[in-house]
Amino acid sequence: MRSGSTPAWAVELALRVCADVGVAPPDALRWRRADRELSTGLTRRHAGSIAVTTGRDTDDARHTLLHELAHWLVPGAPRRRGWRRQAVHHGRAFYATAFDLFARYDPDPVAALRREAARYPNALRHARALAVPGTEALALERQIARRGSRRPRAAWRVSAPEHPIRLVRDGRWYVCATCGRRLVGRALLRAAQRGSRDRHTLWTREVIEAAG
Repeated sequence: MRSGSTPAWAVELALRVCADVGVAPPDALRWRRADRELSTGLTRRHAGSIAVTTGRDTDDARHTLLHELAHWLVPGAPRRRGWRRQAVHHGRAFYATAFDLFARYDPDPVAALRREAARYPNALRHARALAVPGTEALALERQIARRGSRRPRAAWRVSAPEHPIRLVRDGRWYVCATCGRRLVGRALLRAAQRGSRDRHTLWTREVIEAAG
């Protein structure tokens, strides 16, 4: 396996994983570094290569390599039915292999599942179907996080009571002279046809501050 500047630990891990399952390793393991936090990877089975671009997080680099090795080990991806015949890139077969690699070669499989779910949300669905340990706790953790990041409560109030629409030009746009609302499309056509007989109300959405 040609490895170039790939660190020794990555070469050893790739060879060990392939040897343990009895699959020939890729012809080339390409490694480059980038000034960012996380890593990315690409497996090209037809070219016999795995390429990893690593960031500053070494744990994430290991995770990315394991993810790409899962692609290397999984046979040709099944294809969805339909006229597009799109390949299933991260399907159940892939994750059965990927989660097995995380469990065997990652010091913290739960952290590996968290990383995978952060990149590919459907990973949790497959992890639950495959009964991967830690899935339910992570799903609950993400549910709580989503609740905390929800948009704040808000209420609508009338900022300009109902009034006749008086069209005026504002640069390239037509607006209502009373409230300043821009009118386009059908609303503009209706206002132009009906004149002051057309009326509207301007609403605004205000955030409701949480009680202390």
